[in-house]
Amino acid sequence: MELAKDDEAIGSRGRKAVSVVVVIPFYNGSDFIERAVRSVLEQTVRPSEFIVVDDGSRPEEADKLDEIAALLEFRVVRQKNGGQGSARNAGVRASASDFICFLDQDDFYLRNHIEVLIEALPNDDPHFGWVYGDLFEADRDGNIVSTRIASIHSTHPKTSIFEMIRRDMHVLPSAAMIAREAFEAVEGFDSQFMGYEDDDLFLRIFRKGFTNYFIDRAVTVWCIHTESTSYGVRMARSRLRYFKKLAATFPDEPEKGRFYMRDYLVPRFRKPIIDEAIAAVSNGSGKFREFRDEYVLFAEEFEAAVQANPYVRSVLKLRLRVTIFLLKKKFIGPFVKLKPVASFAYLRLRRLVG
Repeated sequence: MELAKDDEAIGSRGRKAVSVVVVIPFYNGSDFIERAVRSVLEQTVRPSEFIVVDDGSRPEEADKLDEIAALLEFRVVRQKNGGQGSARNAGVRASASDFICFLDQDDFYLRNHIEVLIEALPNDDPHFGWVYGDLFEADRDGNIVSTRIASIHSTHPKTSIFEMIRRDMHVLPSAAMIAREAFEAVEGFDSQFMGYEDDDLFLRIFRKGFTNYFIDRAVTVWCIHTESTSYGVRMARSRLRYFKKLAATFPDEPEKGRFYMRDYLVPRFRKPIIDEAIAAVSNGSGKFREFRDEYVLFAEEFEAAVQANPYVRSVLKLRLRVTIFLLKKKFIGPFVKLKPVASFAYLRLRRLVG
């Protein structure tokens, strides 16, 4: 399928021609990639450029991608495995368009994704950073679960760093169109992350003074399943790294009454970090159990950062200290195996943490 020419007018409302690149990072995703690719090629408004970045997939997966590329005619760029953020950066470097759209390999666009986002571009904003929409939630096979995600779980558009660091932002690259100027101003994604890289990117763009616009309608289908990057130890590793990065970026400012660790970071990160450590110690099998020691280490590092902060309440520090002690001694597992003491002890510990 032929893509739009660089000088071809895209959009309406008298806007001058804009060029858009779509970048898909690919890693051993042959089960999904054709669906994602077709959703790009079947857009009501075609992109100027379309690049799939193979992020060091297995040879058989790379061969499958080549077969699909030959059939559907899109460009493939290859690199050593560096993670999703690194692959996205590589795709942007290989392109020249003024605006950037991303798509994860297991998600897919609604047919008017590009058209809707272009129509929402402001005509007279020299500080434009990005425009984004809502998403459908679907299962692995693309069956729709919900027609709203972002507008339910967060506030939009983004107007304050306090809201942006207090909870997940729900600004997904797959539902956004980003100005190249803004993307390059922050040097793209931080490749240390394989999870939370989206929140990190948009927070940094926001802090550089670029504006953002939200469309209260879905433009993308987000397929959430256990094979996605939202699950597993890689996400847990990135969560801790992002917590540490935010803690370093936003030291407390008591003179302004801003206590970032106490009021924003601990409420956001405590539950997922501690809950996953508890699951790793108490579960006899499964994904958490395999990396049990690492999950416990994540909890220890989180607890150490909290203990070092003078403004976090003493009672919370004590609760965390007790929790970490039980995790390190692996007392939680034996408690869970004892019934009815098991369920009581397990629930009590969760209430203690929470």
